[in-house]
Amino acid sequence: MTHILHTHPLTPEAFAPFGDVLDCAGDADQIINQGYCGRFHDRAELSFEGGRAGISLFHAQARDMPYKLDLVERHPLGSQAFIPMHQNPFLVIVALDAGNIPDTPRAFVTEAGQAINIHQNIWHGVLTPLSDPGLFAVIDRIGDGTNLQEHTFDEPFIVEF
Repeated sequence: MTHILHTHPLTPEAFAPFGDVLDCAGDADQIINQGYCGRFHDRAELSFEGGRAGISLFHAQARDMPYKLDLVERHPLGSQAFIPMHQNPFLVIVALDAGNIPDTPRAFVTEAGQAINIHQNIWHGVLTPLSDPGLFAVIDRIGDGTNLQEHTFDEPFIVEF
C-alpha cells in the first residue's frame, strides 16, 4: 500500500518541531554596513557533539513530482543546515522520532530565499531540489563517530503538491 503525503508551505511555526527556517522575514535585528545591510541575527540552533562545524557543497539532481519517498535519514551527533545557492524552491521532508524509527513524515516546499536547519536526531528525506541547479551549501558536523542512520519504509510514501 502506498501512502500519499501532501506538501505544505514552509513556515517557522509549522517547521519548529523539526528545525529552523532561515529567511529574512520581518524586520532586521540590526542595520549594519553603513546602513546598506540588514542583519537577521542568530536564526538557527546549530549543534555538534564531539566534532566541529564544517561547510560543504552539495550538488544534487533535481527530482520530479510526485516524488516517491522510501528512505529517510537522521544525524544523531549534529544538526544539518541546507542553504540553497539559487532562488528555486526545494522539497523538505521531516519526521519526528517514534522509538528509533520515523513517525509519519511531513512534506514542505520552500519559497525563494528560504533555507533550513534540521535539528539533531530529526529524521529527514534526502536533499530534493525541484529544479536545476541543485547547488547547496551545507553546514553540518565534521568529526569521528557514526553520524548517519537510515530507515527504509516498508511501504513508500508518494509526495504530491
